[in-house]
Amino acid sequence: MDVPIADGVSAPLTGRCSFYVEKKKRYCKMIVGSGKSYCGEHANAGEKESENKRIPCPLDPKHTVFENLLAKHLKKCNSRVKPKPVFYVQDINAGPTIDDDTPKVEVPLADRSKAELDILITKLKTAVKGFKCKHEESIKSHAALHDALNDPKNGDTAFKHLKQQASLLGNMEDLQLLGPKRCFVEFGAGKGKLSHWIHVALKDYDDIHFLLVERSSTRFKVDGKHQNDNTKFERLQVDIQHLDLRKVPLLQEKGLPVVGVGKHLCGAATDLALQCLLGSSDAAARGGQDPPPSKRLKLQQLPGESTGAELPPSPSVAEETGGRQELAVGGVAIALCCHHRCDWRHYVGKEFFKDRGLGAPEFAAFLRMSSWATCGFSQAKRSSPPQGQTGETFEEEAHEATEESEPDLLKGAGRLTTLSGISVNWFRERSKW
Repeated sequence: MDVPIADGVSAPLTGRCSFYVEKKKRYCKMIVGSGKSYCGEHANAGEKESENKRIPCPLDPKHTVFENLLAKHLKKCNSRVKPKPVFYVQDINAGPTIDDDTPKVEVPLADRSKAELDILITKLKTAVKGFKCKHEESIKSHAALHDALNDPKNGDTAFKHLKQQASLLGNMEDLQLLGPKRCFVEFGAGKGKLSHWIHVALKDYDDIHFLLVERSSTRFKVDGKHQNDNTKFERLQVDIQHLDLRKVPLLQEKGLPVVGVGKHLCGAATDLALQCLLGSSDAAARGGQDPPPSKRLKLQQLPGESTGAELPPSPSVAEETGGRQELAVGGVAIALCCHHRCDWRHYVGKEFFKDRGLGAPEFAAFLRMSSWATCGFSQAKRSSPPQGQTGETFEEEAHEATEESEPDLLKGAGRLTTLSGISVNWFRERSKW
């Protein structure tokens, strides 16, 4: 009888756990203790060799702990309730509480009649009349990512993200946002790759700092590789909804201007980030009403510098107004995504809607309609003509059928991206750009 090869699939690897993970169709790869066959997580699988029983952690049942060590574990478990940091302010960027006209139950588009959809389309066309719905495409690159973009070891997924990061840096350079003596705040940082490439682009400069905002704990972070005396990476594990940048010790101590960046922030997160940068620290006390905007700094190019502009420091504590320190914002560079993930409470363009007689019900419908800008139609998907019909005749009829079946709005589907466009317009008005 053949002995199974210890490859982790047919048999466990040498010195590794003997528990077979059904979901992954392989054996667990965790290292086991001396004389043990199972790792600590799967110790219950071998009751005879386990002196103590493992139970699910009451704070997070996704992991287990020895029953006799439960009290000790609860004091250091990563899922335990931690003290709120000084920069945590409940719902400071969330906007006002839900309005009375917010629909209790959202109605899917499939359940709406054609007459209702026609009315919604008419309302949207009227609202955006004269509004610049189509933004100019600006795909650029940056020398900092040249080697990575030409590295054959990077697969398609890595190459896609690298191109996006290179374009962000290229546009930031054109806008004179790259430079020393400033703090880059990356919203929705994840592993911190965008901040990593900004640091690479500015490696010859000193006094550059990074704040990486991420609400969840992330593995394989890259920011730990860049710590030095002149550059500081600091993670803020907090939801953007509750972040008050004016209370972050680094910004209070250094008094540096802020440049907000983000890659693939969903609609709601983008609105929260804009509120975080341009709102005020007394927003919560105001009940979510629009506060006076933060100070926007005009960038001025220094002689001999091509990578960015020299920004003056933020106002010092002595220059605080109204008992709070003013946040100096040098600029914002955010790659938008997921228009359908916008939320009426967080949305910064509510005044635009209300000025045109629209409200939360129309907003909820427009969110669902935003998918029309990218969806296809099955009537035009047929790859071959039916019998007795030439290819040319089939293509003409399919094209006509598609035009007749499309909602009128699809012929100008770019209007549906105005959910993000209105947010951008709100930002420009408040920052006076």
